[in-house]
Amino acid sequence: MAETKRSWISEITKGFVKENPVLRLILGTCPTLAVTTSVENGIGMGIAATFVLIGSNVAISALRKFIPDKVRIPAYITIIAGFVTVVQLLLKAFVPSLDKALGIFIPLIVVNCIILARAEMFANKNPVGASALDGLGMGIGFTSALIVMGAIREAIGNGTILGYPLPVIQSGGMIEPILILILPPGGFFVFGILVATAQRLSEGIDRRAVARGLKKARLAPAGNAPTAEDCAACGLGCASSVVAEASASPADDPKPAADAASPEGGEDR
Repeated sequence: MAETKRSWISEITKGFVKENPVLRLILGTCPTLAVTTSVENGIGMGIAATFVLIGSNVAISALRKFIPDKVRIPAYITIIAGFVTVVQLLLKAFVPSLDKALGIFIPLIVVNCIILARAEMFANKNPVGASALDGLGMGIGFTSALIVMGAIREAIGNGTILGYPLPVIQSGGMIEPILILILPPGGFFVFGILVATAQRLSEGIDRRAVARGLKKARLAPAGNAPTAEDCAACGLGCASSVVAEASASPADDPKPAADAASPEGGEDR
């Protein structure tokens, strides 16, 4: 039960930093740069993409045994297009201003690399529950990246957050807005900074995971230490160190053997 719970948590959280679709896998860059001139647009695009991700992952996973391999990509696009149509109709009915702001980028979710990649690489090979969690995690990661990027660009470039003015950043105030940040060059600049930040965070997570693996190997009882096969799936490249630590045993220490060879009390006095 504990292993299942950890697996579920891993499926959801992997898209936050380590496999963030925007900042680590560099997918969906076009809508990321285009709609993040404000936090509101980022939230709207993120929620729409998350809905489509979850729905398409579940549908494709449920139908994976019935979709012929030769036509799987057209089938995926057809399924994704159905969910995108639902999203677009809901936006037009309930949030027409957001639909107008996002414009063509809502229909373009149909060919969004993030959604197609998760369909091909995960939903096509895993059960429905895991695919739904994968879609949720990747959607949260995508939405988080859009919100952070939109907040930086809107705050520094326009002096507002969610449309509310920031007293410190105003024309004629203490800090002048840097207008280039709400233009395409500013989008690339902020995007590069966030990619570098995500890279450093991911490296820190990997180092902590390696340290935990080494500690577990040292503390493991004899016969229960992790093997190379146990470590190979993690992808951190620490398997050799962990197995080497786990393989060390008192039997390999020559000092006890030498002590055992000498007769007890055999020293001449």
